[in-house]
Amino acid sequence: MSMDIKLAEMKQEQAIFECVNMAYSMYIERMGKKPAPMLSDYSKLIEKNVVYIATDSEEFMGIIVIFPKGNSLFIENVAVHPDFQGRGIGRKLIEFALNFARKAGMQEVNLYTNELMTENIRYYLGLGFVEVGRRLEDDYRRVYFVIPL
Repeated sequence: MSMDIKLAEMKQEQAIFECVNMAYSMYIERMGKKPAPMLSDYSKLIEKNVVYIATDSEEFMGIIVIFPKGNSLFIENVAVHPDFQGRGIGRKLIEFALNFARKAGMQEVNLYTNELMTENIRYYLGLGFVEVGRRLEDDYRRVYFVIPL
């Protein structure tokens, strides 16, 4: 499967919003509210050039939101459209972020997930991320991870 990862454009905002909502909707009942990525303002994030999309020809497969924080790269969100989950798209998006950070000379990549998204916790640990803390932030119980470069 060929896949391109490129900077998102404003014309893709609706597809990004739909992808995120479809990817995270399964957690609403478990969490009792919408996960934080469903509440983000994607037009502002696109304007800041921090949203990248994964596509296969014309099919929208997923997104990653990344931005520098000091000497590290922060992954704010990774979302894969349900039609493409289980095909390694998330892994490729995270590899993209790791390579982005290496090329920029950053020392590590950070991210967090919700404590109730147990699948994500196992997934990130399996990719080599190390849990570095848990805390309540913005009324969400978050698990923080880092991977040194």
